[in-house]
Amino acid sequence: MGLRLSVWLHSGAECTPSSTSPWSSLAVPLSARLAVLLSSSPAPPGHVHSQWSSVHRSPHLLLSACEEEVTRAPVEQSSDGARAERGVRSGLHIWELLWSPEQRGSHAVIGVSTKNCPLQASGYSVLVGGDSQSWGWELKTNQLWHDGKSTGFYPGKRNSQHFEQHFTDSDPSLDIPNQVLLVLDADDGSLGFVVNGSFLGVAFGELPRDVDLFPAVSSVRGGATIRLRYVNGARREPPTLMALCRLSICQNLKKNQSQTETLPLPPFLQHYLSSGLQ
Repeated sequence: MGLRLSVWLHSGAECTPSSTSPWSSLAVPLSARLAVLLSSSPAPPGHVHSQWSSVHRSPHLLLSACEEEVTRAPVEQSSDGARAERGVRSGLHIWELLWSPEQRGSHAVIGVSTKNCPLQASGYSVLVGGDSQSWGWELKTNQLWHDGKSTGFYPGKRNSQHFEQHFTDSDPSLDIPNQVLLVLDADDGSLGFVVNGSFLGVAFGELPRDVDLFPAVSSVRGGATIRLRYVNGARREPPTLMALCRLSICQNLKKNQSQTETLPLPPFLQHYLSSGLQ
């Protein structure tokens, strides 16, 4: 068992999209740490990491009463951004961003920033990724931005034994849906995204260490509403053996979840396994 577990940890868990989609062929293997986190129970509603900042946002982005949504006012010739209330400088963290494709328009960007990223500018431009203190993924064109420059497409060129493809903004199969998961590994200094259950790999590496990094968005579309929810987080330590065992069992039970109730296990363990299948 020790050898098999070691090999599994080294190679990474397989990414298993929740449904068949154009993104499934772009999925990359998950690290054991991320696989366990994605299969864990989500953080409770109202988590402090689910709130947009009441201070660090453009005055044109109106904050909801629960502070989990921002809505851009119908203002012309302005680019407007917002950061989360809480940043992180260590650990692996996942946020959910909900942003309807019909409300994006041009220059719709999600990503992370330090506390020094500008959050309002005249005209229409990319804010998140528009300077050296932020890193952004533009949802309309699928371009990555940092320091005011496009660094390529995401998902970008994939080279493997099986296929080699370059996807551009003209590929209709890469329309980004309402929900995107932002995956920030502050320990490793990397940022990636999950779309339709598929982890698309690292979009940005070499993010600054020991600096607070915040989920951030920028928009130019009047009426655009963007919701933030903290999904889960984990410390730098590797997953526990119990968590890895649950992940392995759940991966084998995905095709027949009803088998969980028939296992000769105490109710507590059945519930523990069932929560990993949701």
